This record gives sequence, C-alpha cells and structure tokens, in this order.
Amino acid sequence: MVKPTPMKPAGLGAYAKTLPIGSDPASIRKRLVALERLLERSFVIPGTNQPFGLDLILNAVPVLGSFIGAGFSSYMIWEARNLGMSKLAMSRMAGNVAIDWALGAIPLIGAIPDFFFRSNTRNLRIIKKHLDKHHPATVTLNG
Repeated sequence: MVKPTPMKPAGLGAYAKTLPIGSDPASIRKRLVALERLLERSFVIPGTNQPFGLDLILNAVPVLGSFIGAGFSSYMIWEARNLGMSKLAMSRMAGNVAIDWALGAIPLIGAIPDFFFRSNTRNLRIIKKHLDKHHPATVTLNG
C-alpha cells in the first residue's frame, strides 16, 4: 500500500488551495516546488522510505504516460523562460526532460530508470540556483 509522505498536505486538492497565482519569482518558486513534489516525491514505497510521484505512476500507461509526464516537466521550462533564465540553463533543463521522456517511453522497464533519473528534481535545482542568485528574496529555509 502506498501512503502519502508527511511533507505535503493530504490530497491533490490541498495543492490547489496553497498554490500562489502571482507571476512574481516567489510565487513561481512555490508553484515549481509543489510541482516537483507532486511529480517526484508524492508517495513513499512502504518499508523502503523511497519517494516516488506522479511521473513514475504515469509510466504505467505505455508511451502516452511518458508524453504526459514530459508535458508537466515542460511547464518548468516555460516558467524558467518567464524568469529570464539563460538559454543554456533552459537547454540543460530540456535535455533532462528529453532523457526522462526517452527512458520512460521504453515499455515495461521504462519505469526503472525513470525512478532513478528525476528530471524534475534536477530542473528544480537549476531554477533554484538561478532564483537564489538573481532573486535572493525568494530563498526559503527548509527545516
């Protein structure tokens, strides 16, 4: 049985209630952190404490699930463009999404590499690095 992690409020409706709508960097950061958590760390494999998310679940639908996951991941790149990130950083992010899509498109075994190659986590790290440098007021402390 899969149980929600204590890091997030229970249910997807809780995400919608807490997501900021603004276009300021702080709001974008909160949305992208929530998206990454949904796609990569929403659930935990019982007994192993290994997180996984919607991105891995979508791999249950052969090929189409990988396209849907890439669509969600592409939203992060779109927000990166809105933040004015460099083309090089966005290219790295697109490369991460492409690798994740290609690995996830392999029928049956595509979920295995997708479990270990977390493109959304990698892309969020790139975005946070940009935000920390260019918009230091958006920095949040985890504790």
